[in-house]
Amino acid sequence: MSDLTTLLEVGGPVAALGGGAAYARAKHPAAYWSTVGLPVSTVRLLSSYGSVMEACGLTVAPSRLRVLAVKAMTQREVRPVPPRRGLIRPTTTGLRIRLRLVPGQEPADVAASAERLRHAWGVHAVYVTTVKPGVVELRLVGYDVLRRVRMPRKIPGGFLKVPVALREDATPFVRDYRTIPHQLALGATLSGKSMYLRHLIAGLAPQPVALVGIDCKRGVELAPFAPRLSALATDPEQAAELLPVLVKEMEDRYDLIKARQGIAPGTPDEEITSDIWGLPEHERPVPVVLFVDEVAELFMVATKKDEERRDEMVTQLIRLAQLGRAAGMYLEVCGQRFGAELGKGATMLRAQLTGRVCHRVNDEASAKMALGDIAPEAVMAACSIAPERPGLAVAGDTSGGWSRIRTPYLSLGDAAKTCRESAHVVPDLAALKPFRPDVPVRPVEAAAPVVLPHPVTD
Repeated sequence: MSDLTTLLEVGGPVAALGGGAAYARAKHPAAYWSTVGLPVSTVRLLSSYGSVMEACGLTVAPSRLRVLAVKAMTQREVRPVPPRRGLIRPTTTGLRIRLRLVPGQEPADVAASAERLRHAWGVHAVYVTTVKPGVVELRLVGYDVLRRVRMPRKIPGGFLKVPVALREDATPFVRDYRTIPHQLALGATLSGKSMYLRHLIAGLAPQPVALVGIDCKRGVELAPFAPRLSALATDPEQAAELLPVLVKEMEDRYDLIKARQGIAPGTPDEEITSDIWGLPEHERPVPVVLFVDEVAELFMVATKKDEERRDEMVTQLIRLAQLGRAAGMYLEVCGQRFGAELGKGATMLRAQLTGRVCHRVNDEASAKMALGDIAPEAVMAACSIAPERPGLAVAGDTSGGWSRIRTPYLSLGDAAKTCRESAHVVPDLAALKPFRPDVPVRPVEAAAPVVLPHPVTD
């Protein structure tokens, strides 16, 4: 009886501890990783590193000099040589470790064994990146960071750089307009595309940038950000008037660049430029970011007259995509579907959009139109996005690389508030003044009635 009592006294706390760990792992994975997952995975890695590398085929036969030295100094068996391991650096989401490859190995060999390493060390995922020739870094992610997105505290930012999402390897996905000037973002209804667009506008609002919007859904997506927009078109008729103005602004900037290139004798080489970023700061025009929501509305036609207007708008969009980068004019094209069936010019416009972000789509053809020409293997990843995870997307570029990302939640009210607070940053562009949206005056909330103190009496 006493043994049973002792067993119950010991088993109760152990069961409670196990239940608490299971609850923390399901509901608070970051806390579970910091307290339990990190030390357990570290012990597994240190104790099984050599045998795991050998099982994964990441070892090579030792050199003759090493064999002779081991036999001369010890009696133990000479084992194959694994990659030299660096220090283990823990993070809030996993581990990082650098490996120096042995002669004859390449980073692709380690990347091919990432799934085996994940199971051997008990982590959620393993990602391999090349640091320099002969050195790779393993980023071990302890849990699914895309289930509940928490952006890192230290995020690289800067001018025309907006951190909009989190990658599946726990690094921030930063939209850099200087590096990738134009981008196509696709997504079905309730896929999180609007949330992605919301983060972009809120991130650019405090910066000295002109924001222009074309929202053919009567402005329901972009109208809340009107205090920060330099121009807004809410139907195809207004877009047909706005796009020529933007093209004219681009041509004027090219004239400014060419005037600056009137090279005089003795002009320093650093003053000769081919885009606005080489101009002196006092002469440099502000960048312009054009957001096009529901781009298919610009392509759809009902009459012959609409077809002529459509062709003109598509031509102007293509010109902005082809020539806008040097003039500091960037495109963010969004829609539910984008393909050749939209009409003439659609494929040509898509070819100019370097960046691609594909949220959940309704058919495989839409995913192929977004990612098939740059990363065919990413198409299936985009088609497997579940409706229960809005904001999850596949991001790629023309370099062929791609990764899963997820945008954190940002309410429409918070994004609109950021735009209202940044209304004073709207640059003065005379050409866009006729298209400046009307900002409704917010009603002043009635003050609470003042209650005067009453004297205390008996």
